Amino acid sequence: MAAAAAAAEVEAEVPVLDPAPAPARREGETEASPAATAAAAGVEFNKKCIFCKIGNKEESVDLLHWDEQFACFRDIRPGAPHHYLVVPRKHIVNCKSLKKEHVSVVQKMVNIGENVLQQSGIDDLADVRLGFHWPPFCTIAHLHLHVLAPASQMRFISRMIYRPNSYWFITVDQLIKKLMSLPDN
Repeated sequence: MAAAAAAAEVEAEVPVLDPAPAPARREGETEASPAATAAAAGVEFNKKCIFCKIGNKEESVDLLHWDEQFACFRDIRPGAPHHYLVVPRKHIVNCKSLKKEHVSVVQKMVNIGENVLQQSGIDDLADVRLGFHWPPFCTIAHLHLHVLAPASQMRFISRMIYRPNSYWFITVDQLIKKLMSLPDN
C-alpha cells in the first residue's frame, strides 16, 4: 500500500515553474515565500520534508545550484572532500518511485552535479561517484543524488556506505538501466 502511495506521488516529470513575473505587491504586503510560489504553480511540496524546505528556500542553506526544478547543496555528513546532494524541488519519495519517463529527471540531476563539481575545481569526472541510496536504506524520504569526489579519497566507511550497486546504494547508470527496463505507461 505504501508503494502504491509513493508511486502515485510521482506521476509526471518535474514541472517547470511559470516564469511569468510576480504580481505587484500592495503597500504592507510581504513577498510570497518560494514554497508558496511553488505551490501556486502546481509543484508538490511536503511541508514536513527537509529537502523540500531546502529546495524551496524555506531553510537557510548555502545553495550551490538552484533553478525552477532542482537544488544542490553540500551534504551535512560528507563522505568525500566534495559531497553534494542534488534534489528535485518537487517532492519525489525515492528512486524506487520513479518510472521510465523519469530518466530525463535523473540525467538532469547528474548534469547539475557534474557542473557543480566542475565549478568547485573538480576536473577528473572519472574519479566521481554518483548514485542514490536504495530503499529502505534512505535516511530522508525525498529523492536525492549523492555526488562524491574524488572517489579515490573516500574513507573506508564511506566506501561501504556508497558502495556501487550494493543492496543500499545504486549508481546512476544502474538506476537508468532499471528504469529503461520498466514497461511504458
